[in-house]
Amino acid sequence: MSFYDKYSEYKDFDFDGFFNSVTDSDVLRALGKERLTERDFLTLLSPAAGNRLEEIAQKAHKITIQNFGRTVTLFTPLYLSNICESQCVYCGFNRQNDIKRCKLNFDEVEAEGKAIADMGFSHIIILTGESPKATPAGYIAECARILKKYAASISVEVYSLEVEDYKLLIEAGVDGFTMFQETYNPELYEKLHLAGIKKDYRYRLDTPERAAQAGMNVVNVGALLGLDDWRKESFFTALHAKYIRDKYPAVDVAVSLPRIRPHVGDEFVPASIVTDADLVQIMTASRVFIPRLGITISTRENPEFRNNIIGLGVTKISAGAKTEVGGHSGEEKTEAQFDVSDERGIEEMADMIISRGYQPVYKDWF
Repeated sequence: MSFYDKYSEYKDFDFDGFFNSVTDSDVLRALGKERLTERDFLTLLSPAAGNRLEEIAQKAHKITIQNFGRTVTLFTPLYLSNICESQCVYCGFNRQNDIKRCKLNFDEVEAEGKAIADMGFSHIIILTGESPKATPAGYIAECARILKKYAASISVEVYSLEVEDYKLLIEAGVDGFTMFQETYNPELYEKLHLAGIKKDYRYRLDTPERAAQAGMNVVNVGALLGLDDWRKESFFTALHAKYIRDKYPAVDVAVSLPRIRPHVGDEFVPASIVTDADLVQIMTASRVFIPRLGITISTRENPEFRNNIIGLGVTKISAGAKTEVGGHSGEEKTEAQFDVSDERGIEEMADMIISRGYQPVYKDWF
């Protein structure tokens, strides 16, 4: 069985009909439960539940404190390469975009690692474009070995790999994995991904499970909110996380909740607009559905929003983000993948977290 089998149970489900049928009493009934069913979770994603956002947020806050305490982990991204063989219509790395392409050599990776460590970060996520030829698993593993000298935790957000490749990365010091399915809608997925390894919907959908099979400590999934109806995408994202958690109980599962941002060559028009209130509803409903779920909010979001969501379910937050290759060491070599909304560094973010009554976590031990 793969997650596609679980997805298929809802492929032809009448989401619109269900959401339109939800009443205020249904929302209160779901909120009153200790453990939510999948239909209860859908209820908390409904328009009717939007009128009870305060109550959902209060429950999410309580559950977060019970499971994670008053802590928020800080991390920063490191882009190794923007060379990409895929043609994703919403992405700045799209192979059709006329941008400068490059990848870091090992000396440059070392410089990035030193710069990030000097800033105070111990958690790094390394990213590449979708190009096995330019950035093979062996190259990524060697970069991880270099960065392990400077970081307590290294995650990867790269193209889809095989189980043996993930084992190679784990041996090199990688402990976390992130991959966005982008959209769980296979018909839309085909229209958005025109070429490259990423075009294969099923192969990408099964990638998080391959990472779990390899023994990753953390497996993080997500959809790019705005590509399709956010209620459906949020539902399948949490369902995917729950599938991994139930099948691989030793793995910590997490979700990222990114909203689409402007980027180089940006002519793409999102299918829907996800408001701040919508994003809070997604985050808090997901927390109530899966109490031990890690939730990541990136610098795609603006400072005011990120300030206000501390305590509502977020467990991990980025800072000092650079979405261009070589950005941390001051040797930017490329354009950014997308525009950053929150440019605060680690100290400013830590001060903000403390001011909200929470503790910034610089280093977690696995």
